[in-house]
Amino acid sequence: MQIILVSRHLKAARTITIMPRHLAIAGCAFITLVIATAAGLSSLSARSGAFGIGKGILAQEQETHRTQQHVNNNLQLMATRLGELQAQLLHLDTLGERLSALAGIKREAPPERRPQGGQGGAFVPAPPGAEELQREIDQLSRQVDLRTDELAVLESRFLEKRVRERLVPTTLPVREAYLGSPFGHRSDPILGQRAMHEGIDFNAEPGTPVVAAADGVVLAAAYQNDFGNMIELDHGDGLTTRYAHLARMNAKPGSLVKRGEVIGAVGSTGRTTGPHLHFEVRMLGVAQNPAHFLKQGEEYAMLRRR
Repeated sequence: MQIILVSRHLKAARTITIMPRHLAIAGCAFITLVIATAAGLSSLSARSGAFGIGKGILAQEQETHRTQQHVNNNLQLMATRLGELQAQLLHLDTLGERLSALAGIKREAPPERRPQGGQGGAFVPAPPGAEELQREIDQLSRQVDLRTDELAVLESRFLEKRVRERLVPTTLPVREAYLGSPFGHRSDPILGQRAMHEGIDFNAEPGTPVVAAADGVVLAAAYQNDFGNMIELDHGDGLTTRYAHLARMNAKPGSLVKRGEVIGAVGSTGRTTGPHLHFEVRMLGVAQNPAHFLKQGEEYAMLRRR
């Protein structure tokens, strides 16, 4: 093949002859260029895909790390709560034991666990999971609620016991005294005949303070022929006490008096042979032996006897 080139810069036309080998060389060069271009594009695409995959893996690892950190934080909070419940349960058990002892109430022993068969093996630590921790927290929460209710009942019974004790005449009405005539039958000191003595006599110097044997309300504070100046206290539930032959009375009807509060002084008013306090305890109007009540206190054992 011949190609004739004509140009105004050339003085004469130029003829180029293209041989078959020239066409073969040009074709090979074109194919090589196409293959090289395709290879470059493929490499660029591969690098771009690898970068995208790597970026996705990194984001997934970061999300996994955040999730694991959140789980660890929750487990730590649950473990802390479990420890708090265990400490609270131990504190409630200690208070319950103390209140039971003070109130004189025997607590029910926890059920005994059945003995298990032989066990053993290597120790392989297994940290508790979230579900196990939650089960233990729920179980301890129920136990804390039960202990709290039990403690409230014990506290109520303890307060009732304290109130009852405050209303029972166990305090000596005269501390500086000798035990005189006891409760029961005796020879009347004036007539000399057999008679019933419905109280206890406390021999003491005139003017010796007389105190209330228990908390109560003053029913009467007046003079009577047999008892002279007498104060009668109401302690509730039909229980009353009487303080007779007083030299003076420091209580008024309707007033409240506390255990150990001075309500009068030893005297010899009324039917008596000398200064002393005649002390009575009555239940629904029936005379009781005051010693049965006074012996419950600590002072009766130290009472002097002639």
